[in-house]
Amino acid sequence: MNYFRYKQFNKDVITVAVGYYLRYALSYRD
Repeated sequence: MNYFRYKQFNKDVITVAVGYYLRYALSYRD
């Protein structure tokens, strides 16, 4: 497995997860 590709994939997953978390937190607070 390509380490760089895994790292890039991990970064994308974290970005998406944070985006969903922020959206959920804002809607939950409202």
